[in-house]
Amino acid sequence: MLRFGPDTGPVVVVALPLFEEANRTRAFAVSILRALAERGIAGALPDLPGQGESLLPTHETDLAKLRTGFAAAVASLDTPAFALAIRSGALLDIEAQVTARTHLSPMTGADLRRELVRARQASAREAGEPFDPASLETATAPVGLAGNLISPALLAQLSDATPSTEQTRTVRLATEAKPADAKLPGSPLWRRAEPDNDPAFAVAVADDIAQWIATCAA
Repeated sequence: MLRFGPDTGPVVVVALPLFEEANRTRAFAVSILRALAERGIAGALPDLPGQGESLLPTHETDLAKLRTGFAAAVASLDTPAFALAIRSGALLDIEAQVTARTHLSPMTGADLRRELVRARQASAREAGEPFDPASLETATAPVGLAGNLISPALLAQLSDATPSTEQTRTVRLATEAKPADAKLPGSPLWRRAEPDNDPAFAVAVADDIAQWIATCAA
C-alpha cells in the first residue's frame, strides 16, 4: 500500500478500477493523492487481491475478496477514512468503514461486464475466431476477456453489482451525460490504449475531494 501526506488526520483510500483500467489510471490516482498531500490530507493506494503486486492471480479473485481486501486496508489505517473509487472501483468500497465516498465516473457491474464482452467480441472478429457471449453463462474455467483471465464467479457477481449510495458524492467528466454531484473537465484516461495522466484533472479532483471532506467534517 502506497502512503502519501501526513501521518495523522483523515486519509483518502483509493479503489482503482478492475482489470486493465487499473493500469491506465494508477498514475492518475497517484497524482490525485499527491495533490491531496499538498493540501494536508493523507492518502493510501492499496493493491487488492488479484490487483497490482498482489500474489493472488487475477482469475482467483472475486468481488468478495476485493471488497474484504479494501475494507481491511481501510481498517489497518486506524484513522477516519474517505474512499475515492474510480470507475468500477466503486463496486469495491461497499464493506469499508469510511466516513464518506467520492465515486469518479462510477459504473455498475453490468456496465463493466458489457464492456468486457464487447472487447472480447472485437478481438474475436479481428482474429477470425468464433465467440458466443452465451458461453459465459455456462463457463466453469477462467475466461479470457480484454486481456485478463476472469473467474466465472466474478463474472456472475458483476451482473447485479452496484455502487454504494451511502454518503456518496458522484463526480463525472464534463463530457458525460449521466447525472452527477459535480462535473469536471478532464480526459477519460481509462479509455486510453496505454497508461497516461492528466495533472490538471487530478488537481481538480483533489480540490473537489478536499471540499467534500471539509463539508463532512463540518
